[in-house]
Amino acid sequence: MIHPSTDKELFLEKLSDKEKAKDLVPQLAKMPVVEVGELFQELRNEDLVEVLPMFSPEQQGDIMSEFDMTRLLDFFQHVSKKFFSRIFENMHSDLRADLFQHLTQQEQAALLPYMSKATREDVLKLSAYPPETAGGIMSTDFATVSENESCALAIEKVRSDAPTKMVYYIYAVDSDMKLKGFLTLKDLILADPSEKVANILYREFAFASVIEDRESVAVKIEKYDLVAIPVVNEENQLVGIVEYDDAIEVIRAEHTEDMEKFMGIVPGKEILNYNQTTVWGHFRKRVLWLSSLAVIGLISGMIIHHYENALSALIILALYMPMVADTGGNTGSQAATVVIRAMALGQIGLKNWFSILFKEARISILLAGVLGLIAFGKILFLSWETEVPRQFSLWFIATGISLALALQVITSTIIGAGLPLLVKRFGGDPAVAASPAITTLVDISGLLIYFGMATLLFF
Repeated sequence: MIHPSTDKELFLEKLSDKEKAKDLVPQLAKMPVVEVGELFQELRNEDLVEVLPMFSPEQQGDIMSEFDMTRLLDFFQHVSKKFFSRIFENMHSDLRADLFQHLTQQEQAALLPYMSKATREDVLKLSAYPPETAGGIMSTDFATVSENESCALAIEKVRSDAPTKMVYYIYAVDSDMKLKGFLTLKDLILADPSEKVANILYREFAFASVIEDRESVAVKIEKYDLVAIPVVNEENQLVGIVEYDDAIEVIRAEHTEDMEKFMGIVPGKEILNYNQTTVWGHFRKRVLWLSSLAVIGLISGMIIHHYENALSALIILALYMPMVADTGGNTGSQAATVVIRAMALGQIGLKNWFSILFKEARISILLAGVLGLIAFGKILFLSWETEVPRQFSLWFIATGISLALALQVITSTIIGAGLPLLVKRFGGDPAVAASPAITTLVDISGLLIYFGMATLLFF
């Protein structure tokens, strides 16, 4: 017996042969669906068409639910809509709706006639919600019971609902589908069969609004350590659930988006991995910020050009310009990272702006003292044989450069902490005002401080 984790290429080769693939089906059926999905995702479309029908419709839906969106769309476009509809019917409801939203209107119209009425209504309902809301990521695959029925009848109701993905939480509703509370499957099984559901119901619970931001929903699931959270409409009617795995995907997507913004990469509509993004796609996502900052960076060149005579008169100043610039960039980016992360976690807000800047200023003074001393020792060590004008000693020059670096650390830290707060104040994303933007700004401020200090002390 072979296993895909140990001999993936051999496994894929056997799956490409219809006769050999039949022998592998029993082994594949015993494997975790996520592993089968990862394996099948690498098969060619023509091989998938041959292999998938060897599994039950439910298994086909589960396997395809593990595919990423790019691969799903590629497969959809290479098979008949009738063939795909049988798989589509059995996919997870939230992913099914997400896929439907990625189709063009013509593709949606071509697929709809092959769906059952129930699936069609479910897909159209879920697809109507914006993807950034709880409604856009929720699933309709859940179990409900009436609070007025016995536990025995409730168990029968759960069996009839037959949710395929999650039955840990069972939701109690009234005749109008208004959410009254929840109980766990364990509660229901251990209760006396004649006991009323209302008597074992949890009536205090966290829930999400259907129009609530998906990131807020993910935070609630994490905060209350939930397997799933119910989603209700404005009438308090249960319309879906968001599960922990969907929350993980949301958090991962949000973190990826923030990281891209932080590094000056324009986020796309869809989070793709490195290999799925084309060369042109990578170029398009990176070029805007880099080009803009390169133009702004002309200011740095103008400052250096303005002080060209000073550099000619005191060559040692040119040697330590990179040190001051790098230190400023590092301290500014570090402060920005700390502040943006604290804002994302809800630890600080705009109302705390003064205390944040005051705290960062005090931190920067301590950092400036340490880094200034290191710079002073570094200059003495590296430049002890360097010729300097007679009117200045190396110690005096080292002191001037170290003071400039210390001031740069203080200003860079305040800029790094203050810029995200300023962007947030005007309704922007703090992550945008991060590494590349801050580096460019502190380069400009650092040069002004550096040459300003040099002019004051040496000229």
